[in-house]
Amino acid sequence: MTQEVRAAGAVLWRRAGGSAEVAVVHRPRYDDWSLPKGKLDPGETIEAAAVREVHEETGFRSVLGRYLTRTAYPVPSRNGSGSVPKTVDYFAAKAVSGAFEPNHEVDELRWLSPTDAEKILTRAEDVRVLRSFCELPPDLLTVLLVRHAKAGKRDEWNGDDDLRPLSDAGHRQARALRATLALFGPDRVYSAPRLRCVQTVHGVAEDLGVEIRQEPLLSEEGYWPDPVLGLARFLAIVGDNGTPVISSQGGVIPDTVSTLADRDGVDLEAARGGVVPSKKGSFWVLSFYPPTPNSAPTLAAADYHPSALPLPAPSRP
Repeated sequence: MTQEVRAAGAVLWRRAGGSAEVAVVHRPRYDDWSLPKGKLDPGETIEAAAVREVHEETGFRSVLGRYLTRTAYPVPSRNGSGSVPKTVDYFAAKAVSGAFEPNHEVDELRWLSPTDAEKILTRAEDVRVLRSFCELPPDLLTVLLVRHAKAGKRDEWNGDDDLRPLSDAGHRQARALRATLALFGPDRVYSAPRLRCVQTVHGVAEDLGVEIRQEPLLSEEGYWPDPVLGLARFLAIVGDNGTPVISSQGGVIPDTVSTLADRDGVDLEAARGGVVPSKKGSFWVLSFYPPTPNSAPTLAAADYHPSALPLPAPSRP
């Protein structure tokens, strides 16, 4: 059976003099100019691999933003007989600290405007990734909308359903979410007032040293009596800037995402057959244009990550 080679990378960017610059790296082994990327380690997610590879190749620590695209091409097999498929998943990633030093993989890094970077990139696949990055402004607001992790079956729980806790599988999902959501640079945590919702993001809040703010309007019981009010509360959280994590339920997330997508003209490719997915332990990365004095935040992109565990890449328009 042919084994697919999985890799991940990013368009690393920063602001310089009011304009965005992106990083391109020269790899002496191939004598090419490329975007930073590399193979997944065993048991690693594409999100973790993207951040790690960017740091190893460029020296910069980064926070992830929206998912960009996937490239696919054949590479020689290890045994030298034929080729195997290789896929590379790319994210937008903002540089937050660090400095470049030549290393065994990269001997030069250049910060360039996207136009100049496109001219220097060696491979057409990298140009396509860069153009995907340029389709939207880089400094969008990011919201991490999380479906609570597994909590066992409702009909097997005899107590108050609000107090139904995570199962062992749910705790594993919560630990994975704790690690993966951190890569997006969250700064505050909100949750529907259900124990399973709170437990799902408890580790994220603990790492940030913040309290979880409970949001009754983002629970199923609070949202559905007045979805307009629930959506207004959601957008108020978005408008506070930063990168919030919001833990909610399967009866709220699909309507919130689809309503925003319909309102703002964002195509949800992940919503096959018109159904917006929201598996337990999954999360949406929602990217917004910032609010203005005359308008609320506007949805620009919506990326579905079906799991924080090492599983297939997110679906994107």
